[in-house]
Amino acid sequence: MIRVVIAEDQAAVRAGLVLILGSAPDIEVVGEAADGERAVALARELRPDLVLMDVQMPRLDGVSATRQVVAEGLADVLVLTTFDLDEYVFGALRAGAAGFLLKNTEAKDLIEAVRAVGRGEGLIAPAVTRRLIAEFAGRPVRESTADPSVLDALTRREREVLSCLGEGLSNAEIARRLDMAEATVKTHVSRLLGKLDLRSRVQAAVLAQELGV
Repeated sequence: MIRVVIAEDQAAVRAGLVLILGSAPDIEVVGEAADGERAVALARELRPDLVLMDVQMPRLDGVSATRQVVAEGLADVLVLTTFDLDEYVFGALRAGAAGFLLKNTEAKDLIEAVRAVGRGEGLIAPAVTRRLIAEFAGRPVRESTADPSVLDALTRREREVLSCLGEGLSNAEIARRLDMAEATVKTHVSRLLGKLDLRSRVQAAVLAQELGV
């Protein structure tokens, strides 16, 4: 069972999300928050598997709330936004969110996205994520502290996997490209995240773009 806290300031939208996720037999909505401060408080209290986090909320915005939840190791965060490619989403990913989802996503895709994060596969909606990566890869990187020397700790194979993550590829797509088992890809992803001190695949994808891997 995947335990979820929903953080969304619009009551009607929040009710819809509760209804959708509650229809899945393997997902349980354990809490609801109308602002970022409450979302963090519920994450501390309930220790859910995942927080579905809206970006624009009162009292504490979704990016700041995501940063707190991830920093304290309270839960994975799936960011929810009406904006396809906005700076807030990028900020949330850099804060350690497992991925992001658009509010106009179909109900079945929302459920599958929550399940994907529950499995530890944080690269949500690859086609959308690729657009996000491509958008920000084409901009001057501001406040980037990426140090190329961090790659020295990676094996050649891990660098290849990191490069694929930078393209927004899923585990299955990486497995086909590099001619390896999907389970092996998962192992490489887990190891490179640990070596690079990253919390999610999406952070790894952004780093790969910043360093031109």
